[in-house]
Amino acid sequence: MFSRTQPMGSARVQALGGAQTALGGDFSAAFSNPAGLGMFNRSEFSFTPGLTTHANVGDYFAGENLISADQRDSRSSLNIASLGVVLATNQPERLPFIRGTFAIAYTKTNNFHRDLQYQGLNPATSIIDYFIEDATGGLPSQFSSGGALANTPTGLAYDNYLIGESTILDPNNNPTDYFTDVLGIPYQTETIRTSGMQSQWSFSYGANFNDKFFVGAGIGIHNLRYTSEKSYTESFDNEPVSRFTLNEFLDIRGSGISMNLGTIVRPIEWLQVGASLSTPTLYSLIDTYYANMNSRWKNFEYLPGEFLNNESASTDDIFSEYNLRTPTRMAAGVTAFAGKQGFVTAEIEQLNFARARYSSDVSGLTYSSDNDQIRSLYQRTTNLRLGAEYRLQEFRFRGGVAHLPDPFKTKQNDVSRSLQTFTAGVGYRTKSFFADATAGFTTGSNSYRPYRVSNPDGPLLTWRQQVTTVVFTFGFSF
Repeated sequence: MFSRTQPMGSARVQALGGAQTALGGDFSAAFSNPAGLGMFNRSEFSFTPGLTTHANVGDYFAGENLISADQRDSRSSLNIASLGVVLATNQPERLPFIRGTFAIAYTKTNNFHRDLQYQGLNPATSIIDYFIEDATGGLPSQFSSGGALANTPTGLAYDNYLIGESTILDPNNNPTDYFTDVLGIPYQTETIRTSGMQSQWSFSYGANFNDKFFVGAGIGIHNLRYTSEKSYTESFDNEPVSRFTLNEFLDIRGSGISMNLGTIVRPIEWLQVGASLSTPTLYSLIDTYYANMNSRWKNFEYLPGEFLNNESASTDDIFSEYNLRTPTRMAAGVTAFAGKQGFVTAEIEQLNFARARYSSDVSGLTYSSDNDQIRSLYQRTTNLRLGAEYRLQEFRFRGGVAHLPDPFKTKQNDVSRSLQTFTAGVGYRTKSFFADATAGFTTGSNSYRPYRVSNPDGPLLTWRQQVTTVVFTFGFSF
């Protein structure tokens, strides 16, 4: 989620499918390949607002049973995709060094604003089945303060009397077994709303040698905020409980730092070749989690003389502090110019998701099992981007495509997480002013399980995510 970034950048770069490693001459180079800053011969300021719409179309399954089809959700958000200032200086008396350019750029690298909702009658399982499986094998003390299931959804289910120890039915039963009085078919509904973003401030410098060789370096300061709100409900007919709802809240925030290095070579006038390296981003993160559950019983006599009506329980606020290291990014690209008529540019970017790591500054706290799971689940991927620009006097016409492969070694829930992006844009450019507009469409598949049970008929939500982005860049040279 935090390693698979999709930088917004300028409208010009986005219209090219994001391919920019061997391009240069755009302030987005401060983020991708700072060597491209060396191609500026004038200073520049630019600003890029954008509108992003996330839409989901999918199905909700329980095993082989189609519960509810054609679930549709959409959500739009206005944002600042990027902004930057480029300060170019000429040094003709210091040949072969022609100029150096310093840039400060802000780039949004991820947008987490999404809504997802599904519903349907599940004839196969209930989340109560998960609670029972999770609790089985432990004594009721596991729900007390400090116990293994304290401050968990299963603990909330126990406090709401959705599950109970089997000795309530018969004192001779195994005290580590659990039962429920709710046996009917549930109508399940869940709403998931996420928000937040990742962004980067880049402080980069690019140098130009004889208009043939360009080098650059930069430091990236990253900010991250992710919020998830889930509300899961099961409703019943002819059961002692009419419904119950589990609400979960997760907030993750933090900051990080990285470096990037790059070079671009122009061996002949119409050809540029570039390469860049972005070090892992070292994040320091804090997350907060809490949950609550409420249930509406029908004056049900749970124990002799003990009747259930409106029950509720909440967890404590749970805080975690940890570090995250994202994978190294390596990119290479080529740009071929057709005189002043335009160009074609392409790049490949490689990163190994299996190299992401969690760590902690707290003595004795280890994430070795999590890191082992990361190594076993994820793989190295190669992202491909291709773009072209045609110039007609002051006007520019652009198009691009991008393909991001599945970061998982094997399909999860038989769904590939690859992403495809298609972009198109136009621009107008003079010596002192420019304006660009771009529309992009990204599509891919995803899946989600609200809970897991040993029963093969556990529920599965699959959907096709569709992201439409419209951005405008306005800038002037000075």
